[in-house]
Amino acid sequence: MAGYLIANYRITNPEGYQAYIAAVGPTILNHGGEILVAGEGSEPVEGEPGPVTVVLKFPSKDALRAWYDSPEYLEIIHLRTDNTEGTLVFADEFVMPA
Repeated sequence: MAGYLIANYRITNPEGYQAYIAAVGPTILNHGGEILVAGEGSEPVEGEPGPVTVVLKFPSKDALRAWYDSPEYLEIIHLRTDNTEGTLVFADEFVMPA
């Protein structure tokens, strides 16, 4: 069952955030992840979400956690957390009940 990362945030320091954008893609792909949604331009429909939405898909939630906890991601995570404000969650793929 696939595992998804869903993030929504505001960029608080665009200059500092650019280093994260340049570094994060290869870490995701090297761990079997897919970038389904990434970037500014989210259209608010309910609530007050930030303008940046990211949806990543991994083969499993374990694979997602392995990426998130990997040395190469831990080395750059501060480039996102220091320069953005928002939320990030892990979710399981939905399977329709029989």
